[in-house]
Amino acid sequence: MKKIAFIICILSVTTANINCNSTAKTVASSKPAMGSDSVLFHLVQQQTFQYFWEGAEPTSGLARERLHVDNIYPQNDKSTVTSGGAGFGVMAILVGIERGFITKEQGRERLEKIVHFLETADRFHGAWPHWWNGETGKVKPFSKNDDGGDLVETSFMIQGLLCVRQYFINGNAAEKTLAARIDTLWKAVEFDWYRNSKNVLYWHWSPNNGWKMNFAVHGYNECLIMYVLAASSPTHGVPAIVYHEGWAENGFIKKIRRLTAGINSNCITRMIR
Repeated sequence: MKKIAFIICILSVTTANINCNSTAKTVASSKPAMGSDSVLFHLVQQQTFQYFWEGAEPTSGLARERLHVDNIYPQNDKSTVTSGGAGFGVMAILVGIERGFITKEQGRERLEKIVHFLETADRFHGAWPHWWNGETGKVKPFSKNDDGGDLVETSFMIQGLLCVRQYFINGNAAEKTLAARIDTLWKAVEFDWYRNSKNVLYWHWSPNNGWKMNFAVHGYNECLIMYVLAASSPTHGVPAIVYHEGWAENGFIKKIRRLTAGINSNCITRMIR
């Protein structure tokens, strides 16, 4: 618990620095009475939201890969934005609206900026890269051979966008238009392409390096959402066998979970591959 409390304090202090230079108008929100657990939850939500709101790259509206509050970027990566992390930011905007940190109109306007960027930025068979240059929309390689589509990070973005679609789908004309644009982005993701003609989903594909990353995704780890979305895609869906052979490995996933209970899932993946 001490470690958790320390992390929360660091988060609060760090993100509070963002607000010091804020010029954006946000609406006043009612705060819970001091001394309750709700105070802490409210603070963490608000400061996390501010990372994605005030800390966003201004051209794209997306979350930066790293935000240096001193504005010093030794790796010259101030404009680097991340598709998966920005997907969490998209969800945070909805929380911001519901919590009263911003108005619904402010949220919609920011989301329109984000969707425009996603419509025009580099995509690879419908999947976005892990990183872009937020000012240009051009892919920024995550590693030597990872300069194309990243289906896992794309799935993190899509899950956020689908929540936005449902949030605005029955709204006014502008909100319905936003929802429809998101629906188009969702239906353009070629999950079936990322099978690489096998009964499994691959994490990466690049027009320059093809399938050289060679990362077939098996469970169990944070990538389950990719298989859920692939199975439910109305345009580029995959059959059930892709889940059973790819993710669940014909039941082997159950053995892994029994043998490695309590071990971090990423560590498990590295141990058995």
